[in-house]
Amino acid sequence: MNNLNYHDRKNADNMIKLRELMTTLPSFCRDFFLGIKDTTSTRTRLAYAYDLRLFFEYLHANHPRFMKTEITEYELKWLDEVKALDINEYLDYLSYYEKGNEAITNDERGKQRKLASLRSFYKFFFNMELIEKNPAALVDMPKLHKKEIIRLDPDEVALLLDHVENGDQMSKQQAKFHEKTKVRDLALITLLLGTGIRVSECVGLDIKDVDFKNNGILIRRKGGYEAVVYFGDEVEKALQEYLKERRRIIPESGHEDALFLSLQNKRLSVRAVEKLVKKYASAVTSLKKITPHKLRSTYGTSLYRETGDIYLVADVLGHSDVNTTKKHYAALEDDRRRKAASAVRLREDSDQ
Repeated sequence: MNNLNYHDRKNADNMIKLRELMTTLPSFCRDFFLGIKDTTSTRTRLAYAYDLRLFFEYLHANHPRFMKTEITEYELKWLDEVKALDINEYLDYLSYYEKGNEAITNDERGKQRKLASLRSFYKFFFNMELIEKNPAALVDMPKLHKKEIIRLDPDEVALLLDHVENGDQMSKQQAKFHEKTKVRDLALITLLLGTGIRVSECVGLDIKDVDFKNNGILIRRKGGYEAVVYFGDEVEKALQEYLKERRRIIPESGHEDALFLSLQNKRLSVRAVEKLVKKYASAVTSLKKITPHKLRSTYGTSLYRETGDIYLVADVLGHSDVNTTKKHYAALEDDRRRKAASAVRLREDSDQ
């Protein structure tokens, strides 16, 4: 797979994992995954497979029809014996359960995703008229509690970049490590803050994807399509400095094209970027849990405050539906509406 780019390699890895998972699921699941192949990404299908395996494991342990048979031997018609009450009890089980020695919990979002997987699964066979009932459609989606969007304030952004650049408040061992990575880390975090790209889009960048003539980067979006995102002078400077260093590195085989490399000279992983963002951000703010996604929110907030154009923010962030963007930045929209209340004067003040 060395001739594949990062995104194609991830898709190939997902397909291999999906095939492995399919051997643990009932045989009729293959029809479902083939049926949704053209309308879903490999990542989505893999997530569905994990969710379905958990559901069937629950039925195997708790439902009389499914208890005495191996999961791989389940028959499609048995799905009609699952009631909406069974699915509600399954969602309740997801709140807390133990697997091996691990305690696992799911909040409303986790339950929503797993119910969405079941809805797609049941809907497929119901629409194909292969089962008579669709109990998943009768179960209400768990209500989400509104979560405050966590983002960095402008002064915190400046402090974060200063910390990445200078490495202050570090132990001698940390400072030694930081000296080796600070140019790369500054370029990476400046890029995330200055463009709002997703961490998966960032680690997938190749050197050839950076165009300094137009100050743009070519990224592969969540849905698989390519897009150009433009960056400003600060990002350009940080990337140029890093590329001087990057050109002196001899990468490991298969990682020659990668823009951001680890100390092992391999393409940085999503997990590695999450860890380094957490490390630097924790020195700047102890009250906010900062992840790469929060840097994305920080960029989206800044862009919206500067432009007031929610459609531009949606386009730059790669949201396929502007309502997703509106939901994230609803508080800012409300602030703008409040300002509108005093923006228009109907009569001049008589005291003036």
